[in-house]
Amino acid sequence: MKKIFIWGGLTVLAVAVIMWKLGANKKENETKTEFVKKSNTGEVPVLVQKVARQDFSQGFSANGNFEPVRELTYLAETSGRITDLYVEEGSHVKPGQVVARIDDEILGTDLENYKISMDQLRVDKERYESAFKTGGVTEKQVDDIRVQYEQAVTRYEAASRRIRDTRVKAPIQGVINARYVEKGAYLRAGDKMFDIVDVSRLKLAVSVPEAQVVHLQEGHKVKVTANVFPEVTYEGRITFIAAKGDNTLNYPVEMEVTNVSGKPLKAGMYGSAHFEMPQSAPMMLIPRTAFTGGVNSNQVYVLAGDSAKLRKVIAGRIYGDQVEIREGLKEGETVITSGQINLVDGAKVTVQTPAS
Repeated sequence: MKKIFIWGGLTVLAVAVIMWKLGANKKENETKTEFVKKSNTGEVPVLVQKVARQDFSQGFSANGNFEPVRELTYLAETSGRITDLYVEEGSHVKPGQVVARIDDEILGTDLENYKISMDQLRVDKERYESAFKTGGVTEKQVDDIRVQYEQAVTRYEAASRRIRDTRVKAPIQGVINARYVEKGAYLRAGDKMFDIVDVSRLKLAVSVPEAQVVHLQEGHKVKVTANVFPEVTYEGRITFIAAKGDNTLNYPVEMEVTNVSGKPLKAGMYGSAHFEMPQSAPMMLIPRTAFTGGVNSNQVYVLAGDSAKLRKVIAGRIYGDQVEIREGLKEGETVITSGQINLVDGAKVTVQTPAS
C-alpha cells in the first residue's frame, strides 16, 4: 500500500511538472513574439513599389538550333566503277552539276545493241503495215510486230537512262558536307555517295508556350539573332506551328531564316527568335519579389501608413520578373517588395530608398 501511495505521488508530481513546463513554454513563446513585434516596430527596412496599371508588351524570345532547310543523302542509281570524282567535301554545287562519273563502257555496248534491235523492228513494223494493206499479212502479225517494237523502244529508253545515271548530277544547290566514295571504288545501286546541305536558307526550331503560341500564324515575320554574330539581325518567317504540344504545354514552331552575305550562319549554330506580340490592354503588374513565400502563396504585404498589412491577392500570368494581379490590390496602393522575411502582420516599417 505504501508503494502505491509513493508511485501515485510521483505520478501527480510528474504531471504537475509537465503542465508547468508547457505553460512556461507558451508564455516564453508569447513573450518572444511580442518582443519581435516590438523590436521590429519602426525598424524593419523595406523597399516598396506603387501599384499601377501599365501597358505591357507580351513579346518574348525562344532559343533553338539552326538546321538546313534542304539536305539529302545522294544514293547511287546504277552499278559500276567510279572513273571520275569532281567534288571534295566542302565543294559548292548547283542543280544539274556533274559531280562524278561511273564506267559506262558495258552500258554503252548494251545501248548500241538495243538501238540496232529497235531500228530493225521499226523497219519490220513499217513493212508489215504496208503488206497488211494488200492482204500479204494478217492483222495479228501486224499487232505482234508492233508489240515487239514497243518493247524494243522501252529497252532502249531504259538503257539510255542507265547511261545518263552514270553521269552523277547534284539534285539541289548546296555544299558537299560528306563524301562516302573514292575514285576507283565499285558502286552498287543504293550505295551512299554524298551528303548535300543547302545553307543558303536555314530553319530555326523553337518551343513556344501555349499562352504565346495562340498569337502566332504561319507567314508571320520574326527577328532572329545568333550568338556568333550578335550585331546582325536576320529575317525569319514562320513556316510551321505544331498542332499538338508536348507534356509541358510547349508547341514546336519552325521558321525559315535567310542567310546574310558575309556573315553566314551554319547548321547547328545556336539562335534566338524574337517574337513581337500585339499590345495587350493595360494590366496591374507587381514584382515577383513582393510575394511572401513565392507567387503561389498569393500573399503580399501592403504599406498602410508606417505599418505592413498582410493582404490576400489573386495572381494571374507571370511575365519574367513581373506578375499580373487580378484581384486584391487597387491602383495607388503600395506593396512591399523587399524585407518581408522580417515582417509580421502589423509590423512597423521604414521605407528605404533603393541603391542606385
